[in-house]
Amino acid sequence: FARNTEVYGEDEPAEYLYQVISGAVRTYRMLDDGRRQISAFYLPGDIFGVEADDVHLSSAEAVNDAQVLVVKRSSVLARAEHDKDLTRQLWTLMVCELQRVQKHSLVLIKNAEERIAGFLLEMAGRSTSNSAIELPMSRQDIADYLGLTIETVSRTITQLVQSGVIVLETSRRIAFRNRAALSRLNA
Repeated sequence: FARNTEVYGEDEPAEYLYQVISGAVRTYRMLDDGRRQISAFYLPGDIFGVEADDVHLSSAEAVNDAQVLVVKRSSVLARAEHDKDLTRQLWTLMVCELQRVQKHSLVLIKNAEERIAGFLLEMAGRSTSNSAIELPMSRQDIADYLGLTIETVSRTITQLVQSGVIVLETSRRIAFRNRAALSRLNA
């Protein structure tokens, strides 16, 4: 999928499961007032499109050029009826997705600095590097994920740079200078 290309739309039939091979995917809903609320970012290895019902509750689109493995949902469920390991993996996937949603809902009650710190730590936890992260998403995406304005995201990142907590190596590559301080902000 090319950058900003829709993988599936809200209320479309949930006939497939998806796994990110490369790139990144975001899921989102459009609010009644026209704002976009991003509910999740999926990175390589992540599975998305898991629904309790037969339609998607949100839309999904590629954040950047993304390779996505697409598997027929009915085939996976049919196989899971006879494969206990697959059944266990699907259960774990659903529980992890539920936990992700619960954690994200708690983020939205924090102040801007706490939200940004938590987001950076979340992305670091999903990265292979301990010292820096490369963010595939834009500042607007981050704002829509955290329920902030793009100006607040930019101002808060600048404050974290000025306080020596992080270093902006490029506009999307962030190095951690004081991870303990970032963790304290997220507490």
